[in-house]
Amino acid sequence: MLYHLCVWLADNYPSLSALNVVRYQTFRAMLSFFTAISIAFLIGPHFIRWMQAKKGVQPIRDDGPESHFSKRNTPTMGGTFILLAIFFGTVMWARFDHPYTWAVLLVMAGYGAIGFWDDWKKIQYKDPRGLAGRKKLFWQTLIATVAMVGVYLWALPTFDPQIAESQPIWRYGLPNFPAGSPTELHVPFFKNFHPDIGWLYLPFAVLVIVGTSNAVNLTDGLDGLAIGPTMIESGTFAVFAYVAGNSVFSNYLNIAYVPGVGELIIFCAATIGAGLGFLWYNTYPAQVFMGDVGALALGGALGAMAVVTKNEIVSAFIGGIFVLEAVSVMIQVGYYKATIDPKTGKGKRIFLMAPIHHHFEKKGWPEPRVIVRFWIISILLALGGLATLKLR
Repeated sequence: MLYHLCVWLADNYPSLSALNVVRYQTFRAMLSFFTAISIAFLIGPHFIRWMQAKKGVQPIRDDGPESHFSKRNTPTMGGTFILLAIFFGTVMWARFDHPYTWAVLLVMAGYGAIGFWDDWKKIQYKDPRGLAGRKKLFWQTLIATVAMVGVYLWALPTFDPQIAESQPIWRYGLPNFPAGSPTELHVPFFKNFHPDIGWLYLPFAVLVIVGTSNAVNLTDGLDGLAIGPTMIESGTFAVFAYVAGNSVFSNYLNIAYVPGVGELIIFCAATIGAGLGFLWYNTYPAQVFMGDVGALALGGALGAMAVVTKNEIVSAFIGGIFVLEAVSVMIQVGYYKATIDPKTGKGKRIFLMAPIHHHFEKKGWPEPRVIVRFWIISILLALGGLATLKLR
């Protein structure tokens, strides 16, 4: 919004030529960051007080760690002001003619609506189950499919790499992807290995988005645990988006060149700013929880960024904490069902409790120790993911 206004003013009023600085993505990313964090700080206290007045508190499982019982009166759905901060930070400073940003915003908003519905049922109707798992999965799949079909059929343009960054990119019809087929997978550490999986790419992309969304949701079990890796991964994707959207850098690093995807750094910066603003109130001991409205939406956005920047495989490494949390649940449930004793009707467990962050709590780790150590692992994984830019 403000980007287009500033460009128009600079083009039509020579005395305002200084406004041309907004043409730089990095400058607008900085503005997006400060816009988002300011909105989060502004809305956060009012939202917390409003949720306390409405008795909108987080349901706590009776079979969970005993240390969590004291959190039963903590407000939830704090993801609402995270999403508002990201949305306004992005819309104010991003270009409107770049569809990749809109695709990620669509996924974030759609998944946020699903999470809001789920949280609201738990709070308003005192239903601890919330939205049924099958319904949640159906809507997640539908939204991801719509977004990815739009990206494939509409947003991926044909470009001359020399002028790609200066042209509008709205196009109709099937694209001719500058880096090859849009259905190619770019495998790290293999320079010339780009398997084209054809129509299977669509369900694969949807799986990445849905899987990432639910993995982040499973991780959101301790104060600040989910938002920390989310910000770290967003910063990593900002680097990926910037180099993938630049024909010189992408050619030098031998990665997929995706014209226009560099605009996603505006979204990534807004996510980091909103995340820091939320963490101010979510750090241990939390004043507010993210809720499904935040966890599902942020996870979906991370998955969508992985797809549009052509880093679907690397994202599993960068988001290793999210993967570990999801896998721990699958292993626990699978092993329990496989070892059920017909006489007692009970099975065995590998972990003391799943997701795995609860396992470490049960082992006696203080909650802040679990959180900070998981953050450290996320930083190391992010640095390893960035190293794949050169190790091709």
